[in-house]
Amino acid sequence: MRKLLTSHFFYIGLIIGGLLGLIPGFGLGVYFLPIIIASEGADQAELSAARNAGLRQGVFRRDLEDSDGAHWGEGTIYESREDGQIYYTLEGRVSPGPDYKLYLTPEYVETEADFLAIKSRSVRVADITGFDNFRVSVPMRVPVGKYPALIVWCERFGQFITSAKLEPTN
Repeated sequence: MRKLLTSHFFYIGLIIGGLLGLIPGFGLGVYFLPIIIASEGADQAELSAARNAGLRQGVFRRDLEDSDGAHWGEGTIYESREDGQIYYTLEGRVSPGPDYKLYLTPEYVETEADFLAIKSRSVRVADITGFDNFRVSVPMRVPVGKYPALIVWCERFGQFITSAKLEPTN
């Protein structure tokens, strides 16, 4: 009887331990998988080209209203035209995470609630697959000049990451 009782406790402990390990393991996987599979960022030549061919630029700041320690961006993002193609190139970083999207927005916003209010009038430009100096091309059909701002948004979790007003470069 004692051996039977001990084996039951062993299996119950094994199940509980497995479940307790599963939750943090899943959370760590959600955080680290995007970092592991992240694409390479723009190199120095691409950053220089974006700066020199810049049409507009904006600044990602860490101190936006809905940015926090886990969801932020910092640096300058350039809108440039190179060989007839429009690009957005970030010289900086965004916090790592899954399923990031870059949207052009009809107005500048700093919060999740404000973005959700205008999301239907915004245009999803590209997936962000890198976190340092990312560079994305814009589909030719997108009239970028109609949008004065952009936002990085985590689609999977509906989370505001960062945003920037786009101003003409001098």
